[in-house]
Amino acid sequence: MARRERKQLIACLLVFLCTVCFPTSSLADDGGLVASVEASHKFSKEVSAGAELEFRSRNNFRTADRVSLGADVSYKLLPWLKASGGYALLIDNNPEKLTYQDDGVSYNNWRPSYWGVRHRFNVTLTGSHKIHRVELSLRERWQYTYRPSKITDNFDFDEAEWEDHEVRGKGKNVLRSRLQLEWDIPKCKFDPFASVEFHTTRELEKTRFIAGVGYGVKKKHNFKLYYRYQITGSSSDEPNIHMLGMGYTYKF
Repeated sequence: MARRERKQLIACLLVFLCTVCFPTSSLADDGGLVASVEASHKFSKEVSAGAELEFRSRNNFRTADRVSLGADVSYKLLPWLKASGGYALLIDNNPEKLTYQDDGVSYNNWRPSYWGVRHRFNVTLTGSHKIHRVELSLRERWQYTYRPSKITDNFDFDEAEWEDHEVRGKGKNVLRSRLQLEWDIPKCKFDPFASVEFHTTRELEKTRFIAGVGYGVKKKHNFKLYYRYQITGSSSDEPNIHMLGMGYTYKF
């Protein structure tokens, strides 16, 4: 493929992703950043392991949302099928919660924002198929997240005093299904990718649309820059959010 044709194809792909694949956003949507650093090692053709440190922000980039540290081990069952399992420690900045009296105007209780931890385990199967230079992959991931109980501060406006409030422990199962396309452009270190992922509990909880590019340096260093738009289900009080993503992976 000629260089000019390749540039035109990349431009058309980006325009298509921005105008068709992603839903129309709202002024009420939030904005944030997700940045990660990862290290991975391949022990053999079948076995590999990695660790990742990630940071997220919300409230239009102004508030820290989460810091997480995770590790996983993967095994290639077949040339096109990979299985993995992992654990992550999540340190969350939970947003404040304000409740009102029955009149809908007077304050009832106020729980300020607080930091808490969650433990997350996952088991994953990923199947992939390559057509010329385009790789199509389907990832199915079951994850279980446990939040331990925690005592937080709570202000009671009726009594005009602070009191202890227990946030009870809770476990949650989620099935995450991701369909992804990756394009290996000849004689080009930039590899575009796009994906859509569904988070399902008893209902569709979240949908994530992602488009970005990866850049490799000497097979050991890999950088990625992407845009992610997350839509939350009707039962969630979280707003939809636009996120700018940046990642670095070191392979050794």
